[in-house]
Amino acid sequence: MQPTTHRPRGRRPKTEEGPDTLAADERYRAPALDKGLDILELLATQPQGLTRAEIVKEMDRSANEIYRMLERLVVRQYVMRNASGDRYALSLKLFALAHMHPPLSRLINQALPVMDEFARKAEQSCHMGVYDRGNVLISAQINSPRGWSFSVQRGARVGLLDTASGHILLAFCDQGSYQRMRAEHTPVDGEVPISEEALAAALTEVRARGYLERDSAQSFGVVDISYPILGPDNSALATLTCPYIRRIDRHIGPELERVRGYLHQAAQALSLAQGMVR
Repeated sequence: MQPTTHRPRGRRPKTEEGPDTLAADERYRAPALDKGLDILELLATQPQGLTRAEIVKEMDRSANEIYRMLERLVVRQYVMRNASGDRYALSLKLFALAHMHPPLSRLINQALPVMDEFARKAEQSCHMGVYDRGNVLISAQINSPRGWSFSVQRGARVGLLDTASGHILLAFCDQGSYQRMRAEHTPVDGEVPISEEALAAALTEVRARGYLERDSAQSFGVVDISYPILGPDNSALATLTCPYIRRIDRHIGPELERVRGYLHQAAQALSLAQGMVR
């Protein structure tokens, strides 16, 4: 394993800067905005938060400028201080703002009752995933009403290359979107690697079948079933996935084939609501 080289956040090393290396986006720098965004991105990776001294060390900036920016972020409620006032963490404001985005908000509002109906009929959980910055964001989730189910938490980010949702999104997109998604991809913790040849073969099979069904790459005993929610151009706006688990006690629930049919109906209904033409 190669040693990790520590690089302060928010600044490029001096050796990378020069008249011939400044990209077009560097010509329009807004240092204060960059500073605030660097702090948010840093705190996003720290679930327990950081002290001001730790933030200063990571950012490689003066304590005074970090303090001013932190105070503004606290006032605007993007960052919160703990009760003792010595540790800073992200609030849920960014998460709330993301879900106020009209297209996604509308899709979630349309999906929830359909997903709830599926969960009641199938006695299984289901979740909806959307592409977000190189991976899959779980934007909606419904538990099984029976209490026994496997579920993925809303707001979780899961792998693009090793999950059913990721393969559906990659299989049902145009070439330009595919290249962008692959270029932006960053592996999440625990993500299972896959060769380009294996990925291409898997996506070809998904397109031919119109859905994906396979043993989970993350958990034993779970069968992932996933369908695309298609937009007007027949590309996947989102995925609808059921992590199917089979009961082995005396309760007899819907079998896998029937659950697959229920999920297909749900995905079709949501696709039609988006104006899907096929």
